[in-house]
Amino acid sequence: MFCARGYHGVGVDEIAGAVGITGPAIYRHFPNKYAMLVHATRELSDTVRTTVDRALADSDDPRTQLDSVLDALATLSVDQRRVGGLYQWENRYLDAAHRAEFRNELGALVGRVAQLVTALRPELSAPVARLFTRAAFSALASLATHRAPISRSRAADLLRRAGWALLTTDVPVPSSLSSVRPTVPVEPLAGPADPAAGQADGNNRREAVLATAIRLFHLHGYHAVGMEDIGRAAGLHASSLYRYFPSKADLLAAAYHRAADQLSASTTASLGSAASDQDALRGLVESFVDLTFSQRDLVAVYLAENNNLPERDRHELRKIQRLQVDEWVRLLIGVRPELSPSEARVLVHAALNVVTDLGGSTDPAPPDAFRPVVTALALEPMRRA
Repeated sequence: MFCARGYHGVGVDEIAGAVGITGPAIYRHFPNKYAMLVHATRELSDTVRTTVDRALADSDDPRTQLDSVLDALATLSVDQRRVGGLYQWENRYLDAAHRAEFRNELGALVGRVAQLVTALRPELSAPVARLFTRAAFSALASLATHRAPISRSRAADLLRRAGWALLTTDVPVPSSLSSVRPTVPVEPLAGPADPAAGQADGNNRREAVLATAIRLFHLHGYHAVGMEDIGRAAGLHASSLYRYFPSKADLLAAAYHRAADQLSASTTASLGSAASDQDALRGLVESFVDLTFSQRDLVAVYLAENNNLPERDRHELRKIQRLQVDEWVRLLIGVRPELSPSEARVLVHAALNVVTDLGGSTDPAPPDAFRPVVTALALEPMRRA
């Protein structure tokens, strides 16, 4: 229910009703809703770790072990499709300690699989093997980010092959990445915005308010941020915000329209300058990478807060999102006509997830250090899976 409707969109009584008990009875099992979220993320982590452990126990040969890991995780992704989104969306509602626990668990799993990659490909440095492994994990987990219909067996096979494509990729990697140590993501505190923003007039001030709201929505989630928080961070009284946006919901809608407009503009530019479907597809990937890396807060909010949009905007924006994906799918089928539309859609979402996961990360290096590599990595599952 958290994944389908958002953490704040689900009440304790609804959860109790879904499992056939009364609201008060649920507190015999969990002290509050937050405890359920912590338990759910731990359960997801435990399931993934156990799956990897079992796959690694099958053999001592790195290639066989990697094949077993990819096959097991692809199958798990299909089986856990309805709850897998916890890793991407809902863990931001955890407090700092629980968030670190979740990330450390995922980081440890990435490290174990990356060791197999370096054993199989000794020419790779540890940071580069880790980068390829993280990309593979993102592709494998991507099924939880969309609802495109596809058979279970075909989905598992596509995801497994996408993982292999990313682990065996020969995309060029800057030598500077070879000596970089993994870093731990540091989340900035939500302090005041640039003082100049508070002195801006008209459209400039409106832009400053919107940028501040997007940053806070990304850091804390839409429901945890009030107009007072946005005003304080923007250097304005909360009452002044209503000159520019009638409500917090209108701020969120403005953020979505901003992202949709930029994606539409980049799509038009890519299609207009391309000489072939392959050129157009690469152009779409490059423009999406540029947007993701240059406006991480905006893209993160665009991906995570759909359920909180006002009804009047939700349907329109979902249609825009589908049309964007449809364009990628059309081009991919033009490049690889052997793919069915459902297969192409799964691979497109895998590519999108690789970009958004790596674009908001500092592992194995500050994002701009490996930004040029991400375009090539995103193309790999669509090209070879």
